[in-house]
Formats: sequence, structure tokens, C-alpha cells
Amino acid sequence: MVTAKAWVLKKHFEGFPKTSDFDLKKIELPNIKDGELLLESVFLSVDPYMRPYSRRDMKEGDIMIGTQVARIVESKNPAFTVGAFVVGRSGWRTHFISDGKDLQLLPSNWPESLPKSLALGTVGMPGLTAYFGLLEVCKMKPGETVLVNAAAGAVGSVVGQLAKIGGCKVVGCAGSDDKVAYLKEIGFDEAFNYKTVKSLDEALRKASPDGYDCFFDNVGGEFASIAINQMKKYGRIAVCGAISQYNDSVPQKGPYIQVPMIFKELHMEGFIVSRWSNRREEGLKALLKWVVEGKVKYHEQVTEGFENMPMAFIGMLKGENLGKAVVKV
Repeated sequence: MVTAKAWVLKKHFEGFPKTSDFDLKKIELPNIKDGELLLESVFLSVDPYMRPYSRRDMKEGDIMIGTQVARIVESKNPAFTVGAFVVGRSGWRTHFISDGKDLQLLPSNWPESLPKSLALGTVGMPGLTAYFGLLEVCKMKPGETVLVNAAAGAVGSVVGQLAKIGGCKVVGCAGSDDKVAYLKEIGFDEAFNYKTVKSLDEALRKASPDGYDCFFDNVGGEFASIAINQMKKYGRIAVCGAISQYNDSVPQKGPYIQVPMIFKELHMEGFIVSRWSNRREEGLKALLKWVVEGKVKYHEQVTEGFENMPMAFIGMLKGENLGKAVVKV
């Protein structure tokens, strides 16, 4: 008998999540049946999407949604061997039973020297979000200028590096001087701290006086309403996230985007990465290759201990992470 620990949503978030909104439960797992396997979470992911999705998809008392890199401890499924590592979608729990249908094995050519937690970040869902958002939604072309906000986060940091590989000029913004220094380090042409600039409008103009062809938006809100006025004619905007609005109790007013969209004939499209699930292997193969070649660099914010999941989640929403936020069990 294995006893799993799991974090449940005790109370729906109102405004910013609090540690008291979560509850740690113990669950006795049954013995596995034919076709099943027992897994142990090694790394768990904390991501911005969990905040709005919890409201949409969860009831109070449900186990928190999320993905993990897990090790197979016991298997009665011939497709999975004990000791292999997989990416699962079983939420915030230390152990779980699966029939294997919802599991994805780590690529067979995964180098030993590479942290397996990258399968939750740069070579996982956030990396794929950057890859398909840039290629399929922004449709970036060499020589163009790409703007990305929350640029030091799990998605934004990959967006900037992929845009550089694609031959673009890249402008990024982040919320601390350390993050801005990191963006310069990983190859961004221009980067600024949106919290310390006197005028966001001026900072964007200074970084690219000619404006922007592509805008990869992870933030929404005021930033988006200012940036949209600096798009070039026929510019493309990929709406990936709206982290500035996820914790609002009262909806923000505006922005009103119709006038710049009409005059500049802009294309603005929201997207969720699962749209390209049939091309997942293509994306992961490309990302893994670039990481191994050193063309895409990564940084992880690793929190130790399953008991610290809520704290890691809240810290990520406050922007305390540089790169991908993960929890090591």
C-alpha cells in the first residue's frame, strides 16, 4: 500500500491566492491492476494558467491541476518499464496510478546531463507555447522586430531566443533589474524593467523607434493597450496570457483596441498550445536540439519539497521566479 500526498483546492481563490486556500491530504492508493502503473512524482510544475483554469475547471475539494515529471515505480503495463520517466497530468500529488493513456515518455535521446525538469519547461508545454505561438500565430519572418513581455518567464524567455534563431530583433521587458540582465545574457537585443521606467510608451519607442512587427503578449492589461499603438502596419499579436488580470477581483476597464487595429490592419489571435498537439513531437525535437546545441539557454527556479507547492505557486504569480518555476519533491 502506498500513501500519496496531494494538495487540494480548499477554497476558490479570491484575488491573490493564499496558502490557506490549499489543504494537504493523504490518500491510500490501491494495488495496481493489469494494464496499470504506479508512478512517483519527481518534479511538479507551477504555471500561471492554473490560476484562471482552477476557477473554470475545478470544484472546491479537487486536487490542484498540473503536470509532473514522474518515475515509474511499478508496472503491469507492457508499454512502460519500471524506472522510466514520463510527463503526466495528474495534478499536485506525490504518487498516482495510471493506465498509461495520459502519459508521455521523455524523448529517448534525452541527454543524461540535462535536468528532467526541463520537460515541464523549455522542452515541454511552455517551450511548445513559444514555438507554435511564434511560428503559427505571429508568423515571424527574418528581419522583423518581436516584442515579448514577461520575458524572463518560462514562455517569454524561450520566445525571445527562438525569435533570435529566426533572425529577428527582439525586445523584452521584465519586472526586475536581475531579470533584465538575464535577458541581455540570453541574447535579447533590448530589454527594460517596466517597473522602473518613467513611461512604458517611451521605453517601447526607444527600444524600437520603427515599431513592432510581432507582439507576443503574456500580460494583457495596460501593457497591451500601450504596445498595440506601436505595432507596424499588418502587425501580428499572439495573445498567450493575461497574467496582469488573473488575480483581479474587479475586472480592469478597457483597453479599447479597435482604432489601432483598424488603422494598422493588425491581426490579433488568442491561442492555447493544445491546438498543435498533433505536432508535439516536431516541437519537442526542435527545442531539445537547440538546448543541446546551446542555442536556447534555460534557467529554473527550483523549490525543494512537496510541502512548499502553494508557496512556489504564489511566488510564481508574484513574479519571484527567473525562468521556469518547478518544485522538486
